[in-house]
Amino acid sequence: MPVADALKGKAVVIVGASSGIGAAVARRFGARGARLVVHYNSNPDGAGAVAEEVRAAGGEAHLMKADVSDRDETVRLVEDAHRTLGRIDVLVNNAGTMFGRTLVVDATDDQYDNVLDLNIGSVFFASRLAGRIMMEQGAGAIINTTSIAARTGGSPGTGLYGSAKGFVSTITRVLAKELAPHGVRANAVAPGVITTPFHERYSSDAQLEAARATIPLGRLGTAEDCVGAYEFLADDTMSGYITGQVIEVNGGQVMP
Repeated sequence: MPVADALKGKAVVIVGASSGIGAAVARRFGARGARLVVHYNSNPDGAGAVAEEVRAAGGEAHLMKADVSDRDETVRLVEDAHRTLGRIDVLVNNAGTMFGRTLVVDATDDQYDNVLDLNIGSVFFASRLAGRIMMEQGAGAIINTTSIAARTGGSPGTGLYGSAKGFVSTITRVLAKELAPHGVRANAVAPGVITTPFHERYSSDAQLEAARATIPLGRLGTAEDCVGAYEFLADDTMSGYITGQVIEVNGGQVMP
């Protein structure tokens, strides 16, 4: 099969697809003919715009709402996606946020619960069910979104978020080992400082400029800069022998 057609007809579930990186990934996958579930929680307009763009380009997109910080809603999302698409070839776990900058010593119990329930819980419960589905299929790919903060501990006030992303990086490797005998791959993408609504909420201009000064390529990243890594990991013709890896997309800011 030509590389350009390798994603055509694939059933892809993108968790957290209403803006930023998830939206950019959905647009690219849709342009390549994938059959998409575009997930959102609090941004129906953004998700709707993504779905309409995919459909306008001739693709297939199904909107699904769920609060994936809730394990029951996460399970329902995966079940509904499987029922709608008939199978799940690719799961992209992209939901996550920081819930404010705070030192660990100042973090509240609610902040702890919120960060872990969304950033860890959504990945764990979606992957657990999708992994079972993919095992039965004998094929599939899970792609998790981790972060540069998983390696560095994050910038001031982001340590709890970075720690949660450390879990995401590690469970990616666990999934890779456990699912490999069933023909299922698991990998992750670790964005650096990307100009998305995430940083509009949590980073000042001064913080972003300080980060830019540490990036060898001399600029902050964009959501589109990240898309190719997801596309590569979803495409068996390009990455069929790659599993358990974390691709760093950070302009050289961290070189593991």
